[in-house]
Amino acid sequence: MGDVRFGVDDLGRLRFAISPLWETVAALRATTDPGGHALHLPWLKQVLTKDTDPARRALLPHLAELPALAPPPRCPLAEIEEELPALAGPPELAAAVRAWWKAGVRPHWPRIRAVLEADLAYRTRQLSEDGIQEVLTRLHPRLRWAEDRLASADLPAGTLALDGLGITLAPSAFAARCVLLPARGGTPPCLVYPARAVGTLWERREETGDALARLLGRSRALLLSGTSTPSTTTALARRTGLSPGAVSQHLAVLRDAGLVTGHRYRREVYYRASELGASLLDA
Repeated sequence: MGDVRFGVDDLGRLRFAISPLWETVAALRATTDPGGHALHLPWLKQVLTKDTDPARRALLPHLAELPALAPPPRCPLAEIEEELPALAGPPELAAAVRAWWKAGVRPHWPRIRAVLEADLAYRTRQLSEDGIQEVLTRLHPRLRWAEDRLASADLPAGTLALDGLGITLAPSAFAARCVLLPARGGTPPCLVYPARAVGTLWERREETGDALARLLGRSRALLLSGTSTPSTTTALARRTGLSPGAVSQHLAVLRDAGLVTGHRYRREVYYRASELGASLLDA
């Protein structure tokens, strides 16, 4: 049993992040235990092939040492090329991570990132409505809040005092439990936790119905269906193939019609189908 002790300053220094580097490491770990990651079987069938095998096997011997070498995420929405310099000490390892990222994770990253962004939107809304303690204890059923501490059998034994550094919360599509990454080089510690709605990650996405496309136009119908979970303009552009400018214009029309709503988190706006928009999609 371990716990994290929060001070008054730490409660005000909670932040969220998405880390492609840590998702790449967690994805590699998932390939070593397919039975324990049944939700990811559609993905596993695609990546456990002879084409991706060289990149995966080159990195597997380093799986145990990666957590000690890769730091917790520094910024909320980093790209992997921004995170890889942290592995500059072992250049061969950085090259192996990059190769596995390109072979096994990058082709699926738009889907994965959409789930992670949706989780962030949910947590930030929960933070504003219910407070930090509710956010922390709802990250995972095994987490418990008592007085000034967050405790779990999943955390390293002993007490980690944040001492004013704060903490970063990072959702993961591949994590089966919470993982605590210690502070490093002035970067606050990070609690990696299983993201919500991972069960929807590999579901087949059916084409938007012709009736809805005739009503709204195919592009707007496609975008409306893409906001069933909170998504940014950039994420929607990646998923639909539309330019960011076109996505912004269509979203403005959908928002003015009351079909989507926008929620700002830092420098990003997350769009989600409104009650009216969701009813239209269901119909």
